[in-house]
Amino acid sequence: MHQQPSLGESFRRRLRDNLCSCSCSTAETPAGPEKTAMPPGSALSQHQLDRVKVAKVALEAYYHNLAAQHTDRVKRYELLEQTMDEEELNLDQKQERREQHSQKETEFLRVRRARLTVDDFEPLKVIGKGAFGQVRLVQKRDTGHIYAMKILKKADILEKDQVAHSRAERDIMAKADNAWVVKMYYSFQDQSSLYLVMEFLPGGDIMSLLIKRDTLTEVETQFYIGECLLALDSIHRMGFIHRDVKPDNLLLDSRGHLKLSDFGLCTGLKKAHRTDFYRNLSAAQPADFAWHPTDSRHRAESWKHRRRQLAYSTVGTPDYIAPEVFSNSGYNKSVDFWSVGVIMFEMLVGFPPFCSDTPQETYRKVMRWRETLCFPPEIPVSKEAREAIQSLCCDAQQRLGDLAEVKLEAFFSDLDWDHLRERPAAITVNIKAIDDTSNFDQFPDADLKWPTTTAEKGHERYRKDLAFINYTYKAFAAFADPQ
Repeated sequence: MHQQPSLGESFRRRLRDNLCSCSCSTAETPAGPEKTAMPPGSALSQHQLDRVKVAKVALEAYYHNLAAQHTDRVKRYELLEQTMDEEELNLDQKQERREQHSQKETEFLRVRRARLTVDDFEPLKVIGKGAFGQVRLVQKRDTGHIYAMKILKKADILEKDQVAHSRAERDIMAKADNAWVVKMYYSFQDQSSLYLVMEFLPGGDIMSLLIKRDTLTEVETQFYIGECLLALDSIHRMGFIHRDVKPDNLLLDSRGHLKLSDFGLCTGLKKAHRTDFYRNLSAAQPADFAWHPTDSRHRAESWKHRRRQLAYSTVGTPDYIAPEVFSNSGYNKSVDFWSVGVIMFEMLVGFPPFCSDTPQETYRKVMRWRETLCFPPEIPVSKEAREAIQSLCCDAQQRLGDLAEVKLEAFFSDLDWDHLRERPAAITVNIKAIDDTSNFDQFPDADLKWPTTTAEKGHERYRKDLAFINYTYKAFAAFADPQ
């Protein structure tokens, strides 16, 4: 009996046929009116090689997307059936739900085919800036929905070798579908920029909260660190390591609960976090890091003054980065737990344990953490909190390695992990409207014009095309979920 090829095998066959056709036609088609076809056996020009490469990647992406879309559609239908069973609907009610779902799926296919551009959005306000672009509050013209749009400049990403990181951010946000990760609704591009359209979280970020409050109580710290650990566990289970956990990247929703953001493009992946930026700095002596108990107030004031500038800097700060990341000796998901320990210290003390006037000096302190991780004697921190921090900020082999181990720490003994997101937040967030930006920095002089695009030709155009192929994404939730 003849066996039908699987969906994946059919895709691979079609891909192979298309690639062969593409390669042959590229080699034989004139590049312009003044050129003739290359004789058989001649080497391909760089321009033709670029075209073949772009076509190959585009076709691979196309068939991969077809398979992924089919899988997602099946999952949505299975979820619908499960939900209807749980609600104990009768046959007529189930059939009505199925018809409504089918109509949504059909409409979503139509929406997916429509090309998205910046003209589909009304820019309202700039709410953040970074090394590669900015974040804006925008409103979708046809629905009126409010979003946060991250705009990244392609030229800067290519120049600073951040293509892989920009793709990683887009991919994890497209894959993540849980309450702990900022939801991405769309991603698209034009010739000059990449655009990530995400849910707008009006509560601001933990950095802003710490700047306002200086320190948090141990009860408040327990709540936010607990939510941060649950959020990290959700992406660790997906096979990802955040690598850039810091207060700037912990956002708060309208209820004051935490979500992870910025997967790949912020401080942890900038030059200041590369080992070569700190060459010849490891010869520092322990005396260079001597603790002066009387300077904690000065350090807290200095840190608070510089913190916002560091967030926008192209250099950034290595305060939250685990030492093994710098040593190039390999690392695992426990680097995220180190970062959580640093944030916990900052919440209770008012500044991170390794903060200094320069990134280089901070790096020295991180690398010699055994001498520099000290608690100011004049600031009360409980024994349980100290032990939790020391279990997170320690040698990689002894560090707490997963959420199950963290839950055993005495500091978290009375935390209801299973219902943390359902309970009221430790600190109430006051939101006046869906587009309230009072918890964000204000940029009154920011230009709201969309980035201009310039036509490019030849190799540079194909280089950009190849780098950002398959960046476009549309979530079913963007169409199906009311705001």
